[in-house]
Amino acid sequence: MEDLYNLIYWGNYDQKIDTLAKMTNENWNFKGMTNNLVLKNYLKHTARKLQEEDKIITTDDYWIMNTGLFDSYYESIYIYAEKDLSDTKQSWLFKSFMTPYELGNMGITQLPERANYFEHPEELIFNPNLQINIQYRHILEDESNLERMKSITCKNLTSLLRGEIEMMKMKVSANYKLAVPQYYQHKIQLLLPLCLEDGKTPDMALVVSKSDSGKYYQGHTCLTLEMAYNNARLIAKPESNWLVP
Repeated sequence: MEDLYNLIYWGNYDQKIDTLAKMTNENWNFKGMTNNLVLKNYLKHTARKLQEEDKIITTDDYWIMNTGLFDSYYESIYIYAEKDLSDTKQSWLFKSFMTPYELGNMGITQLPERANYFEHPEELIFNPNLQINIQYRHILEDESNLERMKSITCKNLTSLLRGEIEMMKMKVSANYKLAVPQYYQHKIQLLLPLCLEDGKTPDMALVVSKSDSGKYYQGHTCLTLEMAYNNARLIAKPESNWLVP
């Protein structure tokens, strides 16, 4: 399936993305960076999901996508592009980020829906009464996973990880908002904070998903906070105070 998002000609892409970032009044950069990497990742994956759901509107004249984002007045923001008549590959020329009012001024009344990542709201809530089965071998032996944990100075990571997971379950039991949902491979997972270095400050996120039976969680891997935020932002801006750009 051809990626519709890649058919858009943006001109100065970084400049356009910076314009959108300012419209949302949201921080889309990791510490020390200014390239809006989180927003670029968000748009790419959101467009892919919308295409899967057949929610990108294309006509003989224009292309419209609901970004799922809002401006400072909580008006939905859409990407509006027009057919590039000079291109035989049926590409599109980006024109503007628009609100429903602005599109309405152009006589466009059929607007695409937002991406839908879950059907049941309870999927977003962590159940502290369920057991978590941890894939310790992957977390503590896989090279890519160990690379993410290279800043942790403890020599006995196994004992540290086991103890912190038990502490994390108590913290999430006291405050369910600490569990942040992410969307991965067509499934909702939860990100749980781990404070491995000092026991107080989150420095990794444990990824868990509920079993098909709904009777336990599977703990798959650990992510850096940057990786976790990138994934979580696809669904919504995390409201938790531990997962921030």
